[in-house]
Amino acid sequence: MSDSTSSNWKSKLHEIIYEADTPTGKAFDVGLLIVILLSIVLVMLESIPGMSDKYYWEFYTAEWIITIIFTIEYILRIVVINQPSKYIFSFYGVVDLLSTLPTYIAILGGGHNLLFAVRALRLLRIFRILKITRYIGESNKLLLALRNSRAKILVFLYAVLILCVIMGTVMYLVEGPENGYTSIPTGIYWCIVTLTTVGFGDIHPVTPLGQFIASLIMITGYGIIAVPTGIVTSEFTRRNQDIPVNTQVCPHCNESKHLDKAEYCHNCGNLLNE
Repeated sequence: MSDSTSSNWKSKLHEIIYEADTPTGKAFDVGLLIVILLSIVLVMLESIPGMSDKYYWEFYTAEWIITIIFTIEYILRIVVINQPSKYIFSFYGVVDLLSTLPTYIAILGGGHNLLFAVRALRLLRIFRILKITRYIGESNKLLLALRNSRAKILVFLYAVLILCVIMGTVMYLVEGPENGYTSIPTGIYWCIVTLTTVGFGDIHPVTPLGQFIASLIMITGYGIIAVPTGIVTSEFTRRNQDIPVNTQVCPHCNESKHLDKAEYCHNCGNLLNE
């Protein structure tokens, strides 16, 4: 096979596997989504008592079919890209590998004494749900908005942590061990539970001053919950027009964050669709 023929073959296959703006690319993505969802349903059904034993061979056969499909997909993704390491060590490359390996590793654990370990290992197939995000274009916009907001969110969480430490210490001093606040960490735990409006009820203030402080923390909690949402929403709205649409994947460096209808890779400069 000549180099030009091989390059043309890889280019066409790359367009099908990595692109989502062509009919064949969309069909490939939809087909994989169906297989991923089916594999997740099978994992859930296997966890139901009695189902795994009653339909063992059905589950076993279906799992091997799905595993072979994912194996072929994984190999093809490596073959059609010029720098395979860019995909192999990427987030999605690791997820693809994790979602494929458990079935192969499980057959190496022979013997009844390893039955529970094998079952636990096979539950790793639930990681296949992470593969879905690759085929949902809007998820890339949300992930980028979260990434751009991480500094503000970290500062916010730091402020909340300081508040919990202070108020947890105050509640330890006000209520004391006799009312369940046996230590400062216990007071901090109560403050976190109260501030997030979870309210387990295992510890609660008894004194009037403690109840007053708890009321203030509860009211503050309603306002605090809205802050991270506002930060992410603001970032999402501000950058929505400039966030790349993940439909163009460079066959040379595997860079995927390109604007819609881009012709050249902004990372390596090569032509996107040869």
